[in-house]
Amino acid sequence: MYKELEGFKVTNQFSLTIEDNLEDACNASEGSGVFLVYDVTDEKELIMVGSTGTVQNNGSLKTKNGGLYDKIVNGHQFAKTGRKYSWPAQMKKENISRLEVVWYETFNNEIKVIPTYVEAQVLQNFLNENSKLPRWNVAF
Repeated sequence: MYKELEGFKVTNQFSLTIEDNLEDACNASEGSGVFLVYDVTDEKELIMVGSTGTVQNNGSLKTKNGGLYDKIVNGHQFAKTGRKYSWPAQMKKENISRLEVVWYETFNNEIKVIPTYVEAQVLQNFLNENSKLPRWNVAF
């Protein structure tokens, strides 16, 4: 686990196989924060980091309806379609048998850490260790 994620108390994880329905498997909250996606087919490998929620000038949080849950399930990746469709297709293409998704609320009533800041920290550490971004992160 990345040390940047240690202090967040609202967190959970779920697994996904190609046969699973992402809408049913996803247990993420409607809060704002970050999510990490691991390929756990052979060894546990971080393949993506994402976030949701934007802090406004006045310190308030702007969120899309559905928060982390909606970003994970319906966010676009690999195509102009939601992850509930694109992840199983990409898993099949890459011969990934199971994903593990770990999510953290980073901005709520108790804690106020900008989600993209945490995302950037995790990606920076990954870049420092691997000289590249996780393979499902196109750019940052």
